[in-house]
Amino acid sequence: MSIAPTYSAPGSMAAYDDLCQALDAWREADDASALEAQARLTACAINCGMAADEPAPLKWIRRRVGTYRREIGTSMQTLHSLFGASKAAADLVAQEYGRYFGMNTCIFRGGCLTGPSHSGVELHGFLSYLVKVALTGGMYSVFGYKAKQVRDNIHSYDVVRAMEEFAASPRPGEVYNLGGGRANSVSMLEAISKIAEMTGKKLNWKYVAENRKGDHICYISDLRKFESHYPNWKLTKNLDAIFHEIIASQQAQQTQSVAS
Repeated sequence: MSIAPTYSAPGSMAAYDDLCQALDAWREADDASALEAQARLTACAINCGMAADEPAPLKWIRRRVGTYRREIGTSMQTLHSLFGASKAAADLVAQEYGRYFGMNTCIFRGGCLTGPSHSGVELHGFLSYLVKVALTGGMYSVFGYKAKQVRDNIHSYDVVRAMEEFAASPRPGEVYNLGGGRANSVSMLEAISKIAEMTGKKLNWKYVAENRKGDHICYISDLRKFESHYPNWKLTKNLDAIFHEIIASQQAQQTQSVAS
């Protein structure tokens, strides 16, 4: 007696995992098991939203599996940090609510979100913290990668504008990159030089050979998906404007602190 296969909740992340496994099994099936593997593959696809009368089922399956594997990946064996892992967990949960329940959830995978009110610290918010150390005369530590690590930076105004655009025309379970892109990217060495140029103060810094565990040498956001879905949105604050606003804000805070 054969046991009927079980399926995960329709449209869930687990259902897409089932579909990936079924596709792999179908590709590897021999003549004796080909029909059973095909039936399982079709059932898993329908469980992920494919119409039962889909005219090109294999094309539909390959497209969905390809998208799923690109966005989510089939291996989570990576090293980030507890901070990064907590964001990844929230990312997946928000996607699940959107795709499972049809809720208009949105995941913005942020680059360096910054602006004049950013309160950066040594390991987070590097532009803000760089400016703070340069203006106060402290010592800045650069961790690894020969100070050539690159980050893209997006102003908080442009972040809020992106949220407004999504809220006006939401989509369930969507995932977008949200950063400054290549135009607003800068290396640590470039940022140090730029701040010195704008403030007239040379940053005191030291180099620590070991990079932060789980750190990326380069992070630049690909914004094309969000821009295609929301063509009214665009970056309005370039890198120089971001630097100017952060510097002006912190100089004003220092002046106010001295006055009080």
